[in-house]
Amino acid sequence: MANHHGQVVEKVIRRDGHSISDISRLMKVNRRSVYNWFNQPNLRPEIIYRIGIITKHDFSIELPHIFKSEDFVFENQELQQSEPVKAEPVAKDGDYWKKKYAELLKSYNLLKQDQVFMAM
Repeated sequence: MANHHGQVVEKVIRRDGHSISDISRLMKVNRRSVYNWFNQPNLRPEIIYRIGIITKHDFSIELPHIFKSEDFVFENQELQQSEPVKAEPVAKDGDYWKKKYAELLKSYNLLKQDQVFMAM
């Protein structure tokens, strides 16, 4: 019987306590994409592989018809148990997002002024 790839990935992620937000951030996709992957019976091997690397999990155990154990080699770590992904701080400065918002607002206002000027 064929495994539902998305369900296998979801089970591993949830079992090992990984955050969906961390997975999506490290995969450079939005959280909705990760949830959509969980519903796909035939998930692309590249996606499963990247998730395996991020979570340090050997998916050849659950999906031997796609991967070999040599595909998932992690430096300085035994593959007996996956470790949760540690969230890295986005910015050390507490005003980071405030500054980003101010820059974005300034750019928006300049763009809006240009549009008004061009409409004249």
